[in-house]
Amino acid sequence: MASMFTDDSMLRRVHRESVVALSGPRALLLQAAHPVAFAGFFAHTGALDEPYERLSRTAQVLDTIAFGEAADAERATRVVRAMHGRVSGELREPAGRFPAGTPYRADDPELLLWILAALANSALVVYERYVSSLSRDERNAYWTDYRVIGSLFGLADAEMPDTIEELEAYWRDMVGGGDLFVGDEARELAIRIVLRPPVPLRARPLLELANQITIGLLPGRVRAMYGLRWDPLRGLAVRGGAEYVKRLVVPLLPPRLRLVPAARAA
Repeated sequence: MASMFTDDSMLRRVHRESVVALSGPRALLLQAAHPVAFAGFFAHTGALDEPYERLSRTAQVLDTIAFGEAADAERATRVVRAMHGRVSGELREPAGRFPAGTPYRADDPELLLWILAALANSALVVYERYVSSLSRDERNAYWTDYRVIGSLFGLADAEMPDTIEELEAYWRDMVGGGDLFVGDEARELAIRIVLRPPVPLRARPLLELANQITIGLLPGRVRAMYGLRWDPLRGLAVRGGAEYVKRLVVPLLPPRLRLVPAARAA
């Protein structure tokens, strides 16, 4: 049976690394920082009450696309597209530049692109910070692969940036522009993800470390919107830890620990 991607693809190269799972909470917080996307993909669907379940479902679908059979990937994304097609509404309250009554649809190409870009950008940030630096051509190849994912979720080629440079320009415009606004519900989501995750006490130290990584890897403007505290000392600690993992931990890990199960199975 054919798969969407081969072992030589940049998508597999990036997402086979277990450490890239650290990109999930960052991506989710970025997605929720767009108030219209937040209404359509979180508040409307109930994902606000189960953020970790949403992360798990997203990871499962992406693993199926990256490492599974093409037929399974198309089936999984067909289900997601059908769910998106049923979600529509209007903002109940004003949010940043968006007035109350602003309509939203979960299959809106502009919102889908923001969701997709947050996932791709976060994975690249974590991979380059904790695994290996990438050349321009490697980053471009990764985005080319990710455009395939975008098409599976219903985006046309013309609705996505063509190159990594265009994606990065889009990202700068979004992060530095006026579309992003974190309201009270999104801020509460951040508190549940970053400050009060549902884990046993024995796992709390590891979660605290992961949370510091999530906070540190957010764009500064978005971090401030969420009211998450940060300082240069924490920044140095996170960067130093990342260099240690990149140089001395990841290269020495056995495949059963370094690679995600879907990659090992593929």
